[in-house]
Amino acid sequence: MTFQDESNVFEIERLLRAIAGTVRKKGRSILINFDITIPQFDALVYAFECGNVTIGDLSAKLGLAYSTTTDLVDRLALRGYVMRVRDDEDKRVVRVRVQDEGERLIDEVLRARRAYLSGVLEKLSDTEQLHLKSVLQLLERHLI
Repeated sequence: MTFQDESNVFEIERLLRAIAGTVRKKGRSILINFDITIPQFDALVYAFECGNVTIGDLSAKLGLAYSTTTDLVDRLALRGYVMRVRDDEDKRVVRVRVQDEGERLIDEVLRARRAYLSGVLEKLSDTEQLHLKSVLQLLERHLI
């Protein structure tokens, strides 16, 4: 690797870290308006994207203890965002099903996050936006 390559890698890594950190902070500040914690929202989105996940799945994905995840799911259920459902084949297994109210919350939060991003992107020309999208798609393909 040449010095130029190493310099590019260093700067690209720094930029990605800075951008991800800023977007993450803004996303978290948006959640304050919705009276839901970050782990609760993360669990809600994961359960929505994956379908009827188990509490064990959520626990592993979120990196939380099973008991902590159970409490988190209980709080989401009390608000009508999810429903706890016993597995048909194994009654010991509890699945988490996102309710309509949970889907509405996800939609509202993501809409607010997209509005923030839209405000940032409108500072770029249409050509720059398309180029950015293309480069990000290329990077994503190579990361997988």
